[in-house]
Amino acid sequence: MRVRTDFICELNQKKLWLRREDLIKEEVKGNKFRKLKYNLIEAKKFNSNAILTFGGAFSNHLYATALSGYLNGIKTYGIVRGNEWEEKIKDSPTLVNCVNYGMGLIFVSRETFKKKNDREFWGIIKLNPSKFYIIPEGGTNELAVKGCSEMLEKKDKIYDVLCCPVGTGGTIRGLINSSAINQKVIGFSALNNNLKLDIDRHTDNKKWELINKYTFGGYAKSNNDLISFINNFRKRFDVQLDPIYTGKMLYGIFDLITNNHWYWGRNILIFHTGGKQGIEGFNKRQIKKGLSCII
Repeated sequence: MRVRTDFICELNQKKLWLRREDLIKEEVKGNKFRKLKYNLIEAKKFNSNAILTFGGAFSNHLYATALSGYLNGIKTYGIVRGNEWEEKIKDSPTLVNCVNYGMGLIFVSRETFKKKNDREFWGIIKLNPSKFYIIPEGGTNELAVKGCSEMLEKKDKIYDVLCCPVGTGGTIRGLINSSAINQKVIGFSALNNNLKLDIDRHTDNKKWELINKYTFGGYAKSNNDLISFINNFRKRFDVQLDPIYTGKMLYGIFDLITNNHWYWGRNILIFHTGGKQGIEGFNKRQIKKGLSCII
């Protein structure tokens, strides 16, 4: 699948290109399309009755799974972190869309959600896992990595550096696996959870780094500097960034280059992994707090 690549600008003798995964022609956009592609094939192959997955109230992954199930005629279920959301679904545009796409939502406490990888979890929520095709939170498994490895094309060998945001690690692992020997892969963490050891366990390729400096306090955290950057980026380049993943990454890239702390090459390919559906919910939370919004 060919995806558009936009030249953004030249900054301190570094040339920046943006791979527009957010504009994938499929209804499911960005790296979520890549992560779900082979999982959907596998779910159909084994005639699974339903797909079950996990996420928070504003999860791009929950949204993408619900939409994918709707488009492919597969029932979906989402285990939602935070049982308080059962009474305020309307406060989350993501959850509203999940319901509209036919996803069954199961709300659990945050403590219970932490046990989702334990055997006792299924007894707590009274479900039999063998009845579902299960996709982990964030969508990262080996099939997701396989899908993300297809983000690179042969012609991309011209770039010295490949950049992507990092949540659960599936996208960066795909890029590491498919990168050329001359390329460096740089991931920008979106949350305070160092995945370096986990990623290391899955690859022999050591030409990659994980930058943890631009999390803005953790997952879904932000400040006025980030919001201002995202809004100015749209005005300057006519590209909408999300505040959870791609916005933080590009803020980091511009900051490192501007301050002469970029050491990884001159020709930089940056992956816009989508996530724009979450902006509406993000802005609703900002308004409630009396903070600035993404325009």
